Amino acid sequence: MRTEHDLLGPLKVPVDAYYGIHTVRALENFYITGIPIHKELVAALVIIKKAAALTNISIGALDLKKGEAITAACDEILAGALHSQFVVDCLQGGAGTSANMNVNEVIANRAIEYLGGQKGDYNLIHPLDHVNLHQSTNDVFPTAVRIAAIRLLKPVTESFANLQSALQEKEEEFSRVIKAGRTQLQDAVPVTLGQEFGAWAQAISRDRWRLYKAEERLRQVNIGGTAVGTGLNAPRSYIFTMIEKLRDLTGISLARTDYMMDPTQNCDVFVEVSGLLKTAAVNLSKIANDLRLLSSGPYTGLGEITLPAVQAGSSIMPGKVNPVIPEAVNQVAFQIIANDTAITLAAMSGQLELNAFLPVIAKNLFEELDLLNHTLPIFIRRCIEGIAANEQTCRDNLENSTVTLTALTTIIGYDKGTEAALILKETGQSIKAIILEKNWMTAAELEAVLKPERLTSPSLDKKH
Repeated sequence: MRTEHDLLGPLKVPVDAYYGIHTVRALENFYITGIPIHKELVAALVIIKKAAALTNISIGALDLKKGEAITAACDEILAGALHSQFVVDCLQGGAGTSANMNVNEVIANRAIEYLGGQKGDYNLIHPLDHVNLHQSTNDVFPTAVRIAAIRLLKPVTESFANLQSALQEKEEEFSRVIKAGRTQLQDAVPVTLGQEFGAWAQAISRDRWRLYKAEERLRQVNIGGTAVGTGLNAPRSYIFTMIEKLRDLTGISLARTDYMMDPTQNCDVFVEVSGLLKTAAVNLSKIANDLRLLSSGPYTGLGEITLPAVQAGSSIMPGKVNPVIPEAVNQVAFQIIANDTAITLAAMSGQLELNAFLPVIAKNLFEELDLLNHTLPIFIRRCIEGIAANEQTCRDNLENSTVTLTALTTIIGYDKGTEAALILKETGQSIKAIILEKNWMTAAELEAVLKPERLTSPSLDKKH
């Protein structure tokens, strides 16, 4: 063990640890979830520290040798080293101070080794005086959360684009499969199976566009605002150079907010982004529900589609295959909606110049993004792409129902249509047979009206 000191006095730190006393105290105080800060948040924090070191070197505020040691340590971490040293819990008091200090200490101790020193020799490189120079947790942590969210959001947007494409391919594949459309779970009017997939694709296309545009909201950062957004202790040259370095290092078109007190205390942007993720989750869950319903049975339910069989469905019922992929999508949606509620509560609970609850916002937002990043490719590959239409079942359900009556009412009238529906209910005869038996239409007239393209598109003019 080595001994380090802080405001509260001395404390033992494991001699091999790259973190220091502030991290040890956080470990003692915040063993809450057992989940450390997200790896993308770590990377974003390290990028900020590297940008700060480069900026401070360029403005003459940091010795070149110290600055190069700090940037070398940052590069090593960004390449994948020392990740086991970022140990503070994702939920923590202090608006992210523990996470910021954990990163400061790991970078400092690795930089010390670059200069030939031993861990804990903060005379060489100090976590606060050097690594955290001209920074505060209150501008570093919100900026890092935004960077990490953007990096996690990009693949989510791409996955929604892939899901949209997969649904559109099924729309084309099933464009001639005519079936019963249903409203309020009751037989309604004819549709094609392809039209149902097309409607889902439209919903997903809106999600894709909304999430693509959401990145713009996250690009406004308060780096350089320090404690409350006034920029206290940060030279003007640092503030303007810092954003340029961050753009270069992240490849993201970050922008310094015009009013740095705003994003320091207000977290509505995260509520907005989470709300869009929740909206997407709602659409995903609705699609998953529809797929489970359309594939139900398969012998005693609707059975109009068959989902890919990905695993046995029961330990007691032989031959049972469950819609496990849509069920998983449903559960992911439930979790995202719950996370969104936590983000909403945390954002509205901030007080005055700082929101102390940004760690729980970050934890829940990153979990939403991770859930979608993991789930969407599975949903596409192991469910959507392998869906098959049961065309005969679709046709039988259509013909053995009153669904086609709506298309005939403009010809035979509503009252005769109602009479035909009652006869079907009593006798089980098909609508076609009833119409012919009653001599309300000829076989040729029926055939013309009941063509799939006529049944699933706007009505033709009477002359046709």
